[in-house]
Amino acid sequence: MNQAYAVAAVTAVVLATVLVGALGLRVSRTTSDFYVASRTAGPRLNAAAISGEYLSAASFLGIAGLVLVQGPAMLWYPVGYTAGYLVLLVLVAAPLRRSGAYTLSDFAEARLESPQVRRLASLFVVGIGWLYLLPQLQGAGLTLEILTGAPDWVGGLLVAVVVTGTVAAGGMRSITFVQAFQYWLKLTALLVPAFFLVTAWHGDGAPRARFDAPAVLREHTVVRVADTVRIGLDAPLTLTVTGTVDAVRYEDRSVTLAAGNHHVKGGTVLALRPGTPLPERRADGADPLGWSQPLAGGRDGHQLYATYGLILATFLGTMGLPHVAVRFYTSPNGRAARRTTLVVLGLVGAFYLLPGVYGALGRIYAPELALTGSADAAVLVLPDRIVGGALGDLLGAFLAGGAFAAFLSTASGLTMSVAGVLAQDVLPSRAVRHFRLATLLAGAVPLAVGFAASKVPVADAVGLAFAVSASSFCPLLVLGIWWRRLTPPGAAAGLLLGGGSALGAVMATRAGLAPPGWAHTLMAWPAVWSVPLGFLTMVLVSLATPRSVPPGTAATLARLHLPEEFTAPGEFTAPAPTAPAPADLTPARTTPGRLARTGDAPAPAAPAPAPRATGRAPARSAEAPGREAPR
Repeated sequence: MNQAYAVAAVTAVVLATVLVGALGLRVSRTTSDFYVASRTAGPRLNAAAISGEYLSAASFLGIAGLVLVQGPAMLWYPVGYTAGYLVLLVLVAAPLRRSGAYTLSDFAEARLESPQVRRLASLFVVGIGWLYLLPQLQGAGLTLEILTGAPDWVGGLLVAVVVTGTVAAGGMRSITFVQAFQYWLKLTALLVPAFFLVTAWHGDGAPRARFDAPAVLREHTVVRVADTVRIGLDAPLTLTVTGTVDAVRYEDRSVTLAAGNHHVKGGTVLALRPGTPLPERRADGADPLGWSQPLAGGRDGHQLYATYGLILATFLGTMGLPHVAVRFYTSPNGRAARRTTLVVLGLVGAFYLLPGVYGALGRIYAPELALTGSADAAVLVLPDRIVGGALGDLLGAFLAGGAFAAFLSTASGLTMSVAGVLAQDVLPSRAVRHFRLATLLAGAVPLAVGFAASKVPVADAVGLAFAVSASSFCPLLVLGIWWRRLTPPGAAAGLLLGGGSALGAVMATRAGLAPPGWAHTLMAWPAVWSVPLGFLTMVLVSLATPRSVPPGTAATLARLHLPEEFTAPGEFTAPAPTAPAPADLTPARTTPGRLARTGDAPAPAAPAPAPRATGRAPARSAEAPGREAPR
């Protein structure tokens, strides 16, 4: 790919992001604009924004790579991502919007009337957000290094600066426009090149590749194996080797490998002749691609278990991802939240039709990527392989811009969700100046960790975030919305045992502390047991503490499930953190721990309740119409 074209494409995406974000800044006036876009995002705009932040580079680049390596059977992977919105649609979307919360922490306190549960939920929101944000920044650095040759820290710093500036300047209002724009940019960036690539493929005689047999190389190919891998041969193969194969060192020597399995050390260079079947990469216990081969090499069913663990994590973890949940608070009402979810299913489903096309073409024109461990690069290299020339460079640059937009959009949503929690639960007030400070903290911490730590595999970190979300917030949201007997001790115990055990198990595995065999598999993919553990703990502890059921549970559940016109003429907002109400915000009288209702005239005989013993102030509305937010 022409580096000048790639630099121009990335620059254009960054400038467009800043300009679209500036549009949101022009219309952001109240505190509610910054937190929830004043709850005015219609279904189509909001659905495009949700799709934009949800479809990260793992979707833009990773799905095509999985299809290239494993074939169409790997299309189960995006199904798990998409199907998660069915659970959102049926169980969570409308009640979550009717809660009137700004964050998942707001919902937890409003439903359970417990500051302790709120603080625990805040820890999980920040933890999941940073776990997801770290690989986005590191992945952006790696992608920019491949595209332009820039140092690997430049991409992460660029994404952090652009995202932090956009979120801090215009808050939710800005990133709603930015993420909606970036969804359509990513869809177009895949769709337009796909048209030219399929046309060129048809003009080449429409060659096909079998996924149940080794790919055949069309030309002389030099392959550099990045990591130590095990390859399998069905017949003897002659090739030129520079490196180590089966513990034997070769220097630019022609070698004939017998049929069977062979180990190729990382850094080895293999030169293969035209018409040669490409050696197949076969998973073993240490191969990171093992989970994607559920029926291969797993004599004890380890790979099959890992696959089901990932499916469960993606299916149930979607509803608890902080950057996904926060977007539903921007809908005008519960009905709009459900319509938004339906539109999201359509938009995400349409997007996922395209990566499979790139994976199939990659199997034909760039099959060696399956062996090098760089299958994710298939989307970026295909224009040069199939079309070539100036048009190939332009199409490649278009795809590069779309890939970088994927990092920006996902990072925007994660930064917004983490900043919202930090502004409410760590900093002294909800004023916009504190939100902006929280935005800097939300972006700076993972950026600093990324500089100090080694590279975190994107698939591992994303899978970890989904597993923790599915084990913690999924039980909290489902039981909190649909089970009136949930108690604060039950919710806290479930968050700690479910989410905490998932986090601890995966971190121990990454640190090399898990013993081999089934114990390693169970700890590396914990969702199969940690999600039931979270639900069971919440239920059992709640049943054991029936006197702790919040007194306002019946009224709160009525507000969550009844349409807004049957509950109150105004808006609901969650309790606010401790701070004196700014002069430009209208206080709302509430019962401690209950959802605040704004727009209603206060009862003349009802005095304002005393603050809690924890020092938290009564809730206040941040949505007084026509009021300027403190700057």
